[in-house]
Amino acid sequence: MIQTGLIANAHNGMTFTDASYDYYGLRLATCSLDQRIKIWQLDETNGSWTVEDDWKAHDAAVSKVSWAHPEFGVILASSSFDRTVKVWEQTSLVGVPDNQQVPANGNPSASGPSTSRWIERAVLPQARGTVRAVEFGPHHFGLKLATISSDNHLRIYECLEQPSLTTWQLSEEADVQALPISPSISPLTRAQQTNALATPTQTSGSTADGVSAPLIAQALQQGLQQSTAGVGRPGLGNREADGGWCISWCKDRYWGELIAAGSGTSGVIKIIQLLPSNRPTTILTLDPSPQADIPPVEADGVNVPATSAITSVSWAPSCGRSYHLIATGGRDGHVRIWRVKPGEEGEDDMVTDGEEGRWTATMVADFEQHKSAVGRVEWNITGTVLSSAGNDGRIRLWKATSGNVWRPAGSIGVEQSEEPDTERPTNRDVDMDS
Repeated sequence: MIQTGLIANAHNGMTFTDASYDYYGLRLATCSLDQRIKIWQLDETNGSWTVEDDWKAHDAAVSKVSWAHPEFGVILASSSFDRTVKVWEQTSLVGVPDNQQVPANGNPSASGPSTSRWIERAVLPQARGTVRAVEFGPHHFGLKLATISSDNHLRIYECLEQPSLTTWQLSEEADVQALPISPSISPLTRAQQTNALATPTQTSGSTADGVSAPLIAQALQQGLQQSTAGVGRPGLGNREADGGWCISWCKDRYWGELIAAGSGTSGVIKIIQLLPSNRPTTILTLDPSPQADIPPVEADGVNVPATSAITSVSWAPSCGRSYHLIATGGRDGHVRIWRVKPGEEGEDDMVTDGEEGRWTATMVADFEQHKSAVGRVEWNITGTVLSSAGNDGRIRLWKATSGNVWRPAGSIGVEQSEEPDTERPTNRDVDMDS
C-alpha cells in the first residue's frame, strides 16, 4: 500500500518547482515560482506537516533545493532563475545580527513558534544562465556542491571555511556538451582513490616538460567537438524553453567523484568523472536514441531531429551491487532505467587498457505511462524502488521483480487527494496495484 499525505495550498496556489526531504525524512523543503522557500516539519503522531519557516529566498523563481549531510549542520542550498545559488544555514536567533535574520513568513513583524532562522551564508553568482539544478555531493568527499545552468556549464564548489560557510571555491567548471569523451578513462584503483580522497581540492598541474600529452589530446578533442557541434543535430541546446538541465551524484565512495549530468535538448546523459589532477572527463554517455534512428521533423523549413530533453536524472544508491542504476525522466514522457557496469581492474590493481577497463550501459526499462513530460525521478534509500512524477498529475512507482524485470508498482493521482469529502483523513493508503 502507498501511504499519502496532503499539504494544501502550500505556496498560495503557485506552482511547485521542487521538494526535498532532509536526511532523516522528518523535514521537507519546498520552493516555488513565488521566489520563496518553505520548511515543513512532520508530526509523527498524526502524519501531518506544519510549516516551520518561510522566507523570500531569491529575486526570481527558485528552481531546486538540496539538503547537506547533517554532519555539516543544518544547511540548505537553493538555485534560481536569477542566475545565483545560495547557501543557507539554520541557526539560533541568539547572537545573530538583526540584518542577517530571515524573519518568519518573510515579514519582519511576524512572530512564530520557531526560535531559529535561516541565515544566508553565501551567494554563488558565477552562472551565465538560469541555474536549473543544485545538489550537495556525498559527505565523504567533503562539503561540495554541484550546479548546472542553462549555459550548459557544470560547476563544482567546495567550502573552504566550513564553520562559517562563507568562502566557497569554484573547483571545477566545464561545458557539459563540449566535454571530451575518453574511452581510456577507467575507475580509480584503490591507491588512486586513497590519494583522491586525501586531496580532494588538488589542482591540475604540468609535468617538468610542460603540459602532458593526455591534456593536449583532450584539448584537441574538445576543440573538434565544439567545431562540429550542431552539425548532426541542428538547433539543439539553443531553446531554453524546450531544454532540460539536471545532475545527480554517484553515492558510492569507491568509484571516486562521479556525476550524471544532462543539458540542453540533446536527450543525452553524460557520466562525468572528476579527478583531482585532471579536467572533468566523460566516461560514458547514456543516449536512448542514436542519431541514425531519430526521424527528423520540420521546423521553420529546416529538418531538425526529433529529440527530447532529459528533465531529471537520479543515481541510485548501490547498496553492495556490482553495477549502478541510473534513472532518467524526459519531456517525451519516458521513464528510463539504465544498468551501468563499471570497468574492471586488472591484476595487482592495475587498470587494463582494453574493453575490460571501460564502463558500459544497458537500458533495462523504458516506461511511457505518464504520456506527458516527466518532471522528477527519485530512488528510495536502498535503490530498489523508483518514483516518478509527471505532468499527467500522477506519481508512479516502479520496482524490479525477482527476475530483475522492472514493472509498475502503483500510482497516486492529484485528483485522489482533492476529493470533497471533508471527513476523509489527510493520510491514507492507496492500492499499489492501481
